[in-house]
Amino acid sequence: MEDTRAELAKIAAALRAHLEVQQASGATGVPRGTRGGAGRAPDTAARAGATISASTSPATSTATSAAAPVTAPAAGTTAETGAPAGAAAASAAGDRRTKLDVLASEVAGCTKCGLAATRTQTVFSRGNPGAAICFVGEAPGADEDAQGLPFVGRAGQLLDRMIAAMGLSPERDVYVCNILKCRPPGNRRPEPEEIATCIPYLHEQLAVVRPRVIVAMGNTAVFALLDTKLGITRVRGQWKLYRGQTLVMPTYHPSYLLRPGPAQTEAKRQAWEDLKLVMKELGLPIPPRAGEKAEKGRTEQDV
Repeated sequence: MEDTRAELAKIAAALRAHLEVQQASGATGVPRGTRGGAGRAPDTAARAGATISASTSPATSTATSAAAPVTAPAAGTTAETGAPAGAAAASAAGDRRTKLDVLASEVAGCTKCGLAATRTQTVFSRGNPGAAICFVGEAPGADEDAQGLPFVGRAGQLLDRMIAAMGLSPERDVYVCNILKCRPPGNRRPEPEEIATCIPYLHEQLAVVRPRVIVAMGNTAVFALLDTKLGITRVRGQWKLYRGQTLVMPTYHPSYLLRPGPAQTEAKRQAWEDLKLVMKELGLPIPPRAGEKAEKGRTEQDV
């Protein structure tokens, strides 16, 4: 009997010591095995679906399915899950749209520069504010000023074909906006003072949208986003950073690609190379460019 009591005393002492270690380390409870075995993989990848993780590092790119929008996770998502599920995702998307609606209303009433007197209406954005790719152009033209949407004229039609050639939807997979929200008279180039006055609105837009990649189209977009005076021919095709964290791919503006001449043929080829770098960063399959015939006889694409 005494031996039994001594053994129980030893066990009680060991348990007490174990509990004291647990309390000191902050641990609580007892770990339990996972039903179905410890080798069962977590289902976070299934919950994340085809959503692309919000990362600025090319090394962390992941592929997306053709059926799902190429989106950047909303605020509050984690690297482990990629995106919140169900109601949480809807709430995050609704919060983003609410913030952008408030900002768009502020832009609509803006009279900070002389363009307010000559515009028909402001031009804020189009596309999906939850997309991973944001295309940024220069300023609205006549068609955009009339419709209140960016890139709806000839240049916009070409941009949509370029986006489609990437295997993406212009409405679902990208977000499109401009440096200026008002049309300069006669479609002239924006003045530096106009850019300085309007760019805070774009900074706020991008802070809400949080795209993974920005495609800066043309000299004005590159100048405003990257604070550089280097021309587009000097910087296109090279990854840059917006505010030290968001990847930027400079490329030609679609309106330049529409000009007739032999230079545009080469510029179109270069623009496609720039977009291929974007697709590679996002883990998207790269289809052949217009005029390029795939080895297996796939149909040429209109870019």
